[in-house]
Amino acid sequence: MSRVVATIALLVASNLFMTFAWYFHLKKSAWPLVMAIGISWLIALPEYILQVPANRIGHQNFGGPLSAPQLKIIQEAITLLVFGFFSVWILKEKPRPNEYIAMGLIFVAVVVAMWGRGAPLVEKAASTGAP
Repeated sequence: MSRVVATIALLVASNLFMTFAWYFHLKKSAWPLVMAIGISWLIALPEYILQVPANRIGHQNFGGPLSAPQLKIIQEAITLLVFGFFSVWILKEKPRPNEYIAMGLIFVAVVVAMWGRGAPLVEKAASTGAP
């Protein structure tokens, strides 16, 4: 499995936990705020356990092909995909057309961010004298 695929798979799994941690309590109006916070923190722990390795596997400093800004942009696009499904299936809230357009623009940003993806690695190798 390539480092990019592994990174994306871990980020998707991470975002599933994150989305539940951030938004599931909205369906639980009977939960007191303190309970919602506590349960959300418990749900968020696996998110961090998956997200940190995802960024390390994908980042250039750890042998991956991606820069930190590229990782962040990919993560935001994944977040929107996961949230879109969550919003419709769990919260029963369908995004409005303008919200779909806004999400589409973020996906365009991912494409733009990936153009010339290898350039930072070439620059890094040139500056260190590596082949």
